[in-house]
Amino acid sequence: MDTLILDEMLSEQIRQERADRGADRWDEVWDGVYIMAPLPNIEHQDLVSRLTSALLDGLTFADDSRVFAGVNVSDRLDDWKSNYRCPDVAVFLPESKAMDKESFFHGGPDFAVEVVSPRDRSREKLDFYASVGTTELLIVDRNPWALELWRLSEDELRCTGSARIDDGELSSTVIPFAFSLELGMKRAGIKVRQTADGRSWNA
Repeated sequence: MDTLILDEMLSEQIRQERADRGADRWDEVWDGVYIMAPLPNIEHQDLVSRLTSALLDGLTFADDSRVFAGVNVSDRLDDWKSNYRCPDVAVFLPESKAMDKESFFHGGPDFAVEVVSPRDRSREKLDFYASVGTTELLIVDRNPWALELWRLSEDELRCTGSARIDDGELSSTVIPFAFSLELGMKRAGIKVRQTADGRSWNA
């Protein structure tokens, strides 16, 4: 259930309490509306950590590619905090048009990942990611498990394919990786394959 708080003092109090506890790390602002994201569970954080590690390991540091587990992305240079999103994983290539402004990136990542959690709005971010020039977005669903790869085309992010457990592999055209789902002992795992040299990781 969504809650709209019009009491400015109460809103500020809640935001400050979240900041004091570090619970605001995943919060976002959508066109001036403060979005309090649900805290990611352990499975979510484990996925993000493993995906980030695989991409870091698979991309050579020599080419200055940058991989982040969560980073602020805005479409505004001035007053950036009035409109920003925070993808779970973001990759910026050396030729990226996005600008590093220390607290945020002005412009979208070349490759991003959103891990879907209950009651979050991952797919509602598609228009924003397209507007800031995000080239590809991998969406990870967990109920049921599925992957979707979205690619920027004519200023829109369009789904280019999906994969389910032991069914299909999604290849990025931006980074040298392909992604698929495999059945694991406790949960499905994401196989991350480096298409240039064949190395693979399990996330």
